[in-house]
Amino acid sequence: MAIHTMQEKLNELRKRREKALQGGGADKLEKQRKQGKLTARERIDVMADPNSFEEAGLFAEHRSVLFGMAGKSFPADGVVTGAASIGGRLVHLASQDFTVSGGSAGEVHSIKVAEIMEQSLKTGSPFIFINDSGGARVQEGIDSLSGYGKVFYTNVMLSGAVPQISLICGPCAGGAAYSPALTDFIIQTRQAQMFITGPQVIKSVTGESVTPEQLGGPEAHMTHSGVIHFIAEDDNHAVALCQKLLSFLPSNNLEDPPQAEGDPNLEANPELDGVVPTDTKKRTMYAM
Repeated sequence: MAIHTMQEKLNELRKRREKALQGGGADKLEKQRKQGKLTARERIDVMADPNSFEEAGLFAEHRSVLFGMAGKSFPADGVVTGAASIGGRLVHLASQDFTVSGGSAGEVHSIKVAEIMEQSLKTGSPFIFINDSGGARVQEGIDSLSGYGKVFYTNVMLSGAVPQISLICGPCAGGAAYSPALTDFIIQTRQAQMFITGPQVIKSVTGESVTPEQLGGPEAHMTHSGVIHFIAEDDNHAVALCQKLLSFLPSNNLEDPPQAEGDPNLEANPELDGVVPTDTKKRTMYAM
């Protein structure tokens, strides 16, 4: 049996880390960027305070062997999870990696998400879920669905205890639509769609032709379903909205909202005198 020195083990660790950090590979990362999207790790880098992110489960691997899964390696099992600070406040995050098997959620993928959510509940810190996923990983069958069940259950456990914010940054289907709907705020980019099932399935079942944008685009959800709360122009804008939103929210239900320093003595604004007219027959200046 070969005896490995400590330096050899450290070199092997560095190689495994570098490979895992590459997600689905340089070509897929570049394809993601050409679509006007940030990668899973870039989204966290932009979101969190510099050098504050501590990752959990970098070397997580699936255990599936059926349907061609034996020997396949999915770096971080398609999701980046961990803790960071935003504006100096602790948060927990999960960011799905579309470059790894389309961000599909397998058993280990969902367990990672559920575990970091449990840490959020334990520490009383907000949870942010950056969604970019085609839904359940069908090759893992019922194990994949079991994993999603854990995520949904933990969504409910966090509800009312800590703020939950979802960012929809890609073509999110199935469980990637169920989980966000259980959270407090949803921010969707104009490059993203969110639906229970895609246009192809709708076509095969009902015969109706519908585009991804009509089915689950941000305008559809903002004006018809009412599922989302904010539309972002791109990933950077979505991150900025999330950061701004957090600045108004307490970290949990036992804390007060953060307070910003400022002068409470505002100057008088004469235009406000006409907001509510004294004449009941007169329309307000802001009436449509």
